[in-house]
Amino acid sequence: MSIKLERINSELVKTISEILANETRDELMHTITITAADVAKDLSYAKIYFTSMKDLKKEILEKELDEASDFVRRKVAEKMDLRQTPKLKFVYDESIEYGNKIDQIIEKIHKNEEA
Repeated sequence: MSIKLERINSELVKTISEILANETRDELMHTITITAADVAKDLSYAKIYFTSMKDLKKEILEKELDEASDFVRRKVAEKMDLRQTPKLKFVYDESIEYGNKIDQIIEKIHKNEEA
């Protein structure tokens, strides 16, 4: 991946995080953490990965974010200097959940070894 795309990905994560935390009225949006962004080379499309502190189904969270995506995209266009603002697709980031599951398995193995 090019350095330019990496920089745009990083800036998107920061900008969208700020928008969700400071410029939305929906309390659910304040519980969402943006973990990564993956922008297409032509800047037409961006996958935005997120997690949430709320124990809601990921489908509900994705639906809420997709409904807010036009608002978020407009705010991104205002804040970032891009020749084209990508269409945003929000995707639940399961890597943290997966990492926690692996940690639990390792912990269980260590407890069994000590017993």
